[in-house]
Amino acid sequence: MGIRDEGGSPGRGGRGVPGPSPVRGGHGIPAPWLRTRLRAAPVAACALALLVALTACLAAALPRAVDRYEDTALARAAEQARPDRTTVQVYAPPPRVEADQAEDVVRSVRPGLLGEQYRKILAQVRAPLVADRDQSTYGVRTTDPLAVPEPWLPQPSGLPVRMIVAAQHDLAGHVTATTGRLPRAPGAVPLSVTEVEAAVTAETAKALRIRPGSVLHFPSPRLAGPLTVRVTGIVTPRAPERAWWATQPLLRAPSLNHLAGGEPGDVYWVGALLLPPEAGPALLGLPVAKERFWNIAPATGALRGGDLAGLKSAVASLEGGPGLRQVRATAGWEAGTVTELDQVFTSYDGLRSGVRPLVAVAAVGAGTVAAVVLVMAGGLAADRRRGELALLRARGASLPGLTGRLFAETATVAVPAGAAGLAAALLAVPDGRLLPALVAAAAVTLLACAALPLRALAAHRRVTVHTDRQDVTAVRPSRRRTVAELTLLVLAVGAVVMLRRQGGSAGGPVAAAPVLVGVIAALVLVRVYPLPLRRLAGPAGRLRGVVGPLALARAGRTSASAVLPLLALLTALTTAAFGGSVLAGVDAARDRAALLAVGADARVEASGGPLPSRAPDRVRHLAGVRDVAAVSLAYQARPGDGNAPVPLAGVDPAGYARLTARTGFGAFDAAGLKRPRAADAPLPALASPTVAATYGRQPFLVRLEDGSATTVRITAVRDRTPAVAGADFLVVDRAGLSGDAARPTALLVTGDGLTAHALRRATGSAPGLGVQLRSTERAHYVDSPLQSGAEDIYGAAVAAGAGYTVLALLLSLLRAAPERAALLARLRTMGLTRRESRRLLILESLPQSALAAAGGTLTGWATIRLLSPGIDLTTIALATAPAPTEAPTALSTDPLSLTLPALAVLTATVTVAAIQAWWVGRRGAVRELRAGDAR
Repeated sequence: MGIRDEGGSPGRGGRGVPGPSPVRGGHGIPAPWLRTRLRAAPVAACALALLVALTACLAAALPRAVDRYEDTALARAAEQARPDRTTVQVYAPPPRVEADQAEDVVRSVRPGLLGEQYRKILAQVRAPLVADRDQSTYGVRTTDPLAVPEPWLPQPSGLPVRMIVAAQHDLAGHVTATTGRLPRAPGAVPLSVTEVEAAVTAETAKALRIRPGSVLHFPSPRLAGPLTVRVTGIVTPRAPERAWWATQPLLRAPSLNHLAGGEPGDVYWVGALLLPPEAGPALLGLPVAKERFWNIAPATGALRGGDLAGLKSAVASLEGGPGLRQVRATAGWEAGTVTELDQVFTSYDGLRSGVRPLVAVAAVGAGTVAAVVLVMAGGLAADRRRGELALLRARGASLPGLTGRLFAETATVAVPAGAAGLAAALLAVPDGRLLPALVAAAAVTLLACAALPLRALAAHRRVTVHTDRQDVTAVRPSRRRTVAELTLLVLAVGAVVMLRRQGGSAGGPVAAAPVLVGVIAALVLVRVYPLPLRRLAGPAGRLRGVVGPLALARAGRTSASAVLPLLALLTALTTAAFGGSVLAGVDAARDRAALLAVGADARVEASGGPLPSRAPDRVRHLAGVRDVAAVSLAYQARPGDGNAPVPLAGVDPAGYARLTARTGFGAFDAAGLKRPRAADAPLPALASPTVAATYGRQPFLVRLEDGSATTVRITAVRDRTPAVAGADFLVVDRAGLSGDAARPTALLVTGDGLTAHALRRATGSAPGLGVQLRSTERAHYVDSPLQSGAEDIYGAAVAAGAGYTVLALLLSLLRAAPERAALLARLRTMGLTRRESRRLLILESLPQSALAAAGGTLTGWATIRLLSPGIDLTTIALATAPAPTEAPTALSTDPLSLTLPALAVLTATVTVAAIQAWWVGRRGAVRELRAGDAR
């Protein structure tokens, strides 16, 4: 009888997979291998498909989610940087007016030629930088404001209003409403024009008292006399915050400027007049500098974080490279460009460089655990089919033919599942690059397809009739394994040393450092943990009962392949501890920075004078308030004979000492700050290190803002104090100050559920009253999409790693389930009760899980201690707002992140073992003791 392969052809030379093929329809036609195998184990095939689809979905979604928050952060950075910084401004002076070339000069500022040049300049904007054509514009303008001697214009200090004049393209397309009408220019405006029309914005009209029909006269050295500008309309800008208006802020709103070199009260208004583009030649006769301009606004929505290198190159080309050379060929050799867009890109790149390594640690950790689970799934399938595969090898199946069939069998399930996972990821995260997602999903699918064939290839290299024992007593570590473990040890040590020396700039090895440390710990535990269990087996044998000694004996002879589940547990625990400590450190850094900026949970301060006398008592009686520290602040106090002011805080020593103890900023002994009984004795003062080094420990005079003076002597030095956010300060007992200087100007409030409205109402009326809440201040630190996105990715990666850890635990228990079921059935026939069955399985599973939990906790702690010198959390914690402290935020261990995952592993182990014992007892012993079963 011939042995046929899937296509029905006889196997030749042992290249096929021989064996009795199931017949189809009773006619002796061999059924296809793949369909037969999938029908034989539909539950396993569905479980594998679900695992591959979920893993491929997560793997494909990760790079797209990172791209999404990085792109959003880059666009936000460009929007927040203001258009006057991000717009690429191309400028060129008009040609000099010569008698025989006057017409060429006039033509150079007309909209026709300027528009043609604008289109050529736009063509020099290289991808990936994209111009926002709606907000980009061109025209001609004066660069210096010109005085307008109109007596009816406001003159706060007697100085005339100054105006810039701009003839900018497409005014009609960037206004929403017009009072009057838009300015017009009849035909071609000549150089000798004496009157033109203009428009102003509503803010300019309100500040300068301009109405439709107002006339302004600009002095001019031309023979035709001054230029008359008649205002025909008042316009309301459309999107005034965007580049068309905001590149030159004076176009939308006037400003009140101080006269350079004048007195403090010498101020004057500066505004802008908008002429029609055709009136550009009228500017040539004004006695100030003029320029042609072409403003190229970047399309912020088209900015992509992955294109940052190309964006920098495109901007550099326009600033001083081939792009600028082409611009000068178009607009003239005097043309130049100015922009700060490259600085925006550099600032963003620095922030992203600080965030990426931390995200990579979580991604690599979760990815490692997921890969281990996929390999374990293949190993579980190979173990379940060990007898079948050994029989095929014994009957002549070749290794290539066997592995090929297994690969095709797995691919039939894994490839559609991987494609479905990729599709789900693309739908869930529609933004981001496609290629990284494809590569990630393909890698997951390939690993799932190769796990079973490779495991079978390793297990069935030799043809055997009987399967050897696979526990650690029979399988000794080989030389190759020792070399591999030493290689991993060297890689882990190198990554840790690199991170400690170079911080977050060390690159890829840094991201893998926690995983490599976990790998080394897993390999060490696999070699070590059977030894103490075997030593305990002897003393345990003298105890009453069989459960304890049997559980220890079986735990000490666990399968040698237990390295994979142990690796998954340790890697997940290490990554969870590292990730939890990062997130906890970020929260702590933000809390500390907000507390240092405010000084307490809330701060009520009057900048223009003292607070009402009853304000402290009223605030103290608000709901949620636990304590109030009244402070009199003198920011312009001048110690000694120096001119440099030093902030002085007058406090109640007892209440302020309680506040410093709660906040941890500059705690001190209240008795040492109290006013001496002697009237002529100097006041004890608490000072910053800089002030103490400047004035020493001898008494010195301090002059206050109200004209009074007091003598102080520094008795204590602290780096920080809650009342003053700066690095220089003096703190004294306000009872020793004069009456006016001792009146509180600020309240530092401690409590929960505080609101600005309630605090403001309880304080009452005070000049310059301001209220700060620590919660509001803290919210300023989490405004960047780069920060919040990185935190979300980190949390999701840690959660995914935890989920895959549970799967690894389940797979390891499922792998031993048949053998355990048979053992319990045999023991049940010998009188083992159900309660003792549960105890046996739990005690057998606990040693490995307990060692994994303890090892994971210690590994996580050691990893954090080893890597913390090279990690600064300031970038991800406080990137969007200046932190009031210069000290870096170091990574430190978080006890909950270390202990909770370990406890979760132990709980899951006990739960699964108890469920397995219940299920075996429910099925009964007869079914598990069928004759011929190889258990």
